[in-house]
Amino acid sequence: MLNAIESGQLEEAKKAFAWALREDDDEILFNLAEQLYALGFLHQAQRTYLKLLQRYPAEDELRTALAEIAIDEGNNDEALAYLAQIKSDSPAYLQSLLVAADLYQTEEQFEVTEEKLQAAYQLAPTEPAVLFALGEYYYATGLFTPAIQYYFALIQAGVAEFARVDIAGRLGMAYAQSGKFDQALGYLKQVAPGYLTSDLRFQTGLTELNLGDLKAAIVTLKELIEDDDQYASAYPALAQAYLQENHVSQALKVAQEGLGVDEYNEQLFALAGDLAGRLGETTLVEKYLTKAHELDPDNLAITLKLSNYYLSQNDHEANLAVLTTVNKAAVDPQVEWNLAQSYQALEKFDAAAQAYENARPTYWENLTFLKQLLGFYQENGDQALLLDTLEHALTLAPDDPELTELEAQYQAF
Repeated sequence: MLNAIESGQLEEAKKAFAWALREDDDEILFNLAEQLYALGFLHQAQRTYLKLLQRYPAEDELRTALAEIAIDEGNNDEALAYLAQIKSDSPAYLQSLLVAADLYQTEEQFEVTEEKLQAAYQLAPTEPAVLFALGEYYYATGLFTPAIQYYFALIQAGVAEFARVDIAGRLGMAYAQSGKFDQALGYLKQVAPGYLTSDLRFQTGLTELNLGDLKAAIVTLKELIEDDDQYASAYPALAQAYLQENHVSQALKVAQEGLGVDEYNEQLFALAGDLAGRLGETTLVEKYLTKAHELDPDNLAITLKLSNYYLSQNDHEANLAVLTTVNKAAVDPQVEWNLAQSYQALEKFDAAAQAYENARPTYWENLTFLKQLLGFYQENGDQALLLDTLEHALTLAPDDPELTELEAQYQAF
């Protein structure tokens, strides 16, 4: 049957399967069921296990296998029924706990999942399958510190690979996600070549970038892109590495290549806009930031980047068009400050006064803001507020020439 499956002769495989169920001995049938399950022939594996269970009703290992198949087919109630028949004194009880944990995780009942896994750990604290299951559970749920504990226990036990997963790679990823980049890099460098996926290579480059080893990060990320040019996340990381090396033109080129791979990445468009700005490419700045804003109009950081660009170009109508769409329930003080500048430039003094007032509590200790506010009060003719603001600004910078000159003008008051 297995030979027929391998050669694509499915009708022949069906005939051989029926013959196997009638003629093969039980040990061969058990091995056949395992191989069919591994190949994804769940129905045939289930039939084989059920036949064996009829002959060996006390063999709970068959029930755990049937429960796993039921979970894969989305029949969780059926899986629970099999698992409920396995008592705590059964040799298969440990495996049943692991299968139950898998079931509850698919249902996002994470507390029950953890409970089952910890019960398994109490029974067999050195069993690799248990340590791996706990590490994977905590890793999948973002609890990287406990995940590290169990992956490290596997490494200490000499288990370098489990279920086709490189443990050093998992440990390196978990350390990186915890911000422990030195430890992360050490394990990421130990990953066997056959397990060095694009994800692991990207994390290695990102870790080198976080450690400030820019040359190594550039080499790692460039090689990743050369081998897997559709790995979109590598482009912004490589661009950042070039930027930190002050190779701004190269950084922009990489970002532009990344946009060819992922044309809906608003963060990459925003990065390209920043890089274009550093190079004085104002047309590109507007192009990229506008596209980023169109892709994610609710992203306040991107909105402010576009707003700051319009302010730098004295395009106040465009700035107001962008900022007046911001959700007022979540307005940022920087938005108010930017609005105030454009309202003032367009001589909409009432609106400018309100915006400055909204921003003032946050920026009352910011000298740049205070100088703009003083300019507004001068233009608006509000001398009382001007003097109050000037007095406060002088406490922050008593020797500032702009402030002392303004003080001299208003000494009469």
